[in-house]
Parts: sequence; structure tokens; C-alpha cells
Amino acid sequence: MTQAIGAYREVVVSPEFRELERLRFEARSNEASALANAERRGAADEREKWQVVVADKDAALADKDAEIERLRAKLGDK
Repeated sequence: MTQAIGAYREVVVSPEFRELERLRFEARSNEASALANAERRGAADEREKWQVVVADKDAALADKDAEIERLRAKLGDK
């Protein structure tokens, strides 16, 4: 058991092991950043879609309001 612990300690302090750990950490960091950016991009895309829907509904409501005003004016003339 002592030999196994000694071998583990020897491997852990080796430059190759440290470089591998650094690369693993960097890869995890990059992956987390990429996921966060994708989520932000997705949220922005979704927001843009809803803005288009809201603008379309606003235009439709404005058309209905204009039609109502035309009908009111027409009824007021009679």
C-alpha cells in the first residue's frame, strides 16, 4: 500500500501529469463558456422572434382600431 501511495505521489508531481490536468481544466472551462454563449444566443434569438410576433399583433390591432374609427365616422355621418 505504501508503494502505491508513493507511486501516486510521484505521478501527481510529474510535469506531464500537471500539464494534462491543466489541459483538462482548460477544456472544461472552454466547454462551459461555449454552453453559456449558446444559451445567450438562443435567448436572444427567442426574444427577437417574440418581438416580431408582438410587432405583427400591434399592426393588426392598429388596423382594427382604424377600421373601428372609420365605421364610427361612417355611422356618425348618417
